[in-house]
Amino acid sequence: MKQSAGLVAAFASAASFATSGAFVKPLLEAGWSPAAAVSARTLSAGLLLLPFVLWSLRGRWDTLWRARWRVLGMGAIAVAFTQFAYFAAISRIPVSTALLVEYLAPLLLVLWAWVSTRRAPHAIVLLGSVLAIGGLVLVIGPGAVRAVDPAGLALAFAAAVGCAIYFMVGARPAAGLPPVALAGAGLLVGGLMLALIGAAGLLPFTAHLGDVTLLGSAVPWFVPLAVVAVFGTAIAYATGIFGSNRLGSRLASFIGLLEVVFASIFAWLLLGENLTLVQLGGGVLILFGIAAVHAAPPQVSDISPDAGGTAATGNAQVTDRAQVTDSAQVTDRAKPAEGSAKSSASTASRGMDGDLVSQA
Repeated sequence: MKQSAGLVAAFASAASFATSGAFVKPLLEAGWSPAAAVSARTLSAGLLLLPFVLWSLRGRWDTLWRARWRVLGMGAIAVAFTQFAYFAAISRIPVSTALLVEYLAPLLLVLWAWVSTRRAPHAIVLLGSVLAIGGLVLVIGPGAVRAVDPAGLALAFAAAVGCAIYFMVGARPAAGLPPVALAGAGLLVGGLMLALIGAAGLLPFTAHLGDVTLLGSAVPWFVPLAVVAVFGTAIAYATGIFGSNRLGSRLASFIGLLEVVFASIFAWLLLGENLTLVQLGGGVLILFGIAAVHAAPPQVSDISPDAGGTAATGNAQVTDRAQVTDSAQVTDRAKPAEGSAKSSASTASRGMDGDLVSQA
């Protein structure tokens, strides 16, 4: 039951993150810089989740304090650092290339498990990895694989590390800290840090507080911002962390690859962008890759404790008394990169989770 809920949440998170491109694009076209747009959406989402954070804690501030390093990791690394690295990367290399590199995060988690446990991944995991990444290349476009600026590649890889951190932190929140509390507090921390980065002039930071064009109509600027804050950020991060907590970082990160598929579909439906058979075929390959990773035998390294103290991946369960090593941990969205892989304006909305701008 917990795994089923985790699967639903992870798929919902990928779909939610993917909505960002279609609704951030009008802001970018109206003169908003990507850094300003992502800072506004992140802070707005954090404020939207704040009542749920307070309700979930019910005065148990000691729980939040004990989890302060995980909250800081979520905000500073999974949100702020990932998106900062992504925006810096796309200033040097094509957006499609930056997306492809950032979404290598699932492979980083597999590689880290291999290195830290000195056990080779199961063959079906390796097969799933090949299928998923191959599908990702088809969805984003084979043209993403090209020789580009080494510094830009390094920044995109840094974003991939931050994206892996997002799934790792979501998979193992501190005991007793509800996923919504981790999401809300992390977004507030990350949003404030991004705003400070913009204020310091490290990234262009401009906003246009006037009407924007959304789906062919003129609307106030806060309409698309509200949509992306609610669906593309608040719901996306909350469900993503919940899903990672139930499924473990490895499986959740592979499901997160579906964000680019959903983004292409939304761009086709809402923005009239082309959706090719090659992209659809890539989406099918990603699904096969996810199915392969899901079918892999559970390992100790895959087990991640849920909020109640019981660890479970697939059908494997251990009590909270067991000593579990989470080999999926890596040290560093950027929800996360979001939006259509065919449009730099729409994909520049996330960078996450991460977060994810995903994210975002």
